[in-house]
Amino acid sequence: MTYLRVLLRFFQANLMAAMEYRADFLANALVAVASSLWTLAALQVFFMHRPRLGGWRYEEALIVAGLFIAFEGIMAALLRPNLEEIPEAIRQGTLDFVLLRPLDSQFLVSFQRMQIWHLTDILLGLGVVAWALARLGWPPADRLLLFGVMLLAGLVIFYSLLMILITLSFWFVEVGNIMELIYTFFEAGRFPATAFPTWVRIVLTFIVPIAFITTVPAQAVLGWLRPAGVATGLAIAAVLFAVSRAFWRYALRHYTSAGG
Repeated sequence: MTYLRVLLRFFQANLMAAMEYRADFLANALVAVASSLWTLAALQVFFMHRPRLGGWRYEEALIVAGLFIAFEGIMAALLRPNLEEIPEAIRQGTLDFVLLRPLDSQFLVSFQRMQIWHLTDILLGLGVVAWALARLGWPPADRLLLFGVMLLAGLVIFYSLLMILITLSFWFVEVGNIMELIYTFFEAGRFPATAFPTWVRIVLTFIVPIAFITTVPAQAVLGWLRPAGVATGLAIAAVLFAVSRAFWRYALRHYTSAGG
């Protein structure tokens, strides 16, 4: 409960900061929505010429696109503003202020900053998913529950992967290029993984597991996901999160702080 209260305080503080300049807040929100609509427009153009994309019909592929928009909003609102600050905090020694607080340091560096206007992306993406499901016919409760579980697993997978890579900044001066490479792979998540050649599918599933963020949750809600796929997704999420926690704690033991 302590962490939930702190998370709420972070949200309130960032919302107050964002609303200081309301015109700027509105402009940023509109830009975020326009970027999301571009993803939907690209999908619409494709289906004007072909009936299926990698075996997926329009409404089915729309679930994947909606999840991509929602995850893109989470990444822009929460992950990038926080994780990209870590290398600079390490170089300048300002990470000391985080370590002195009586809360878990990984939690603090992951959630203290938020770009509130990107919540519009999250709401729009989830709205697209809901609309597509309504067109297809609402799935039973067990599929919706599995959908939620795989959504959470996908988020944990992507966060853990970014956290592992950003923790390398304790030893390397510049890890920005690696992060940009991951963001480039993430762009492939706007389409079903089956739309790509086999070798690309393998990369997106097991090397850079982007498929677990969009395609796998969509397969879960559509009833296409087998038990082996569920187990694989949960196992990857658990392993990557455990590795990210252990690697962060290991890196802190090698942090010299501002005073050496």
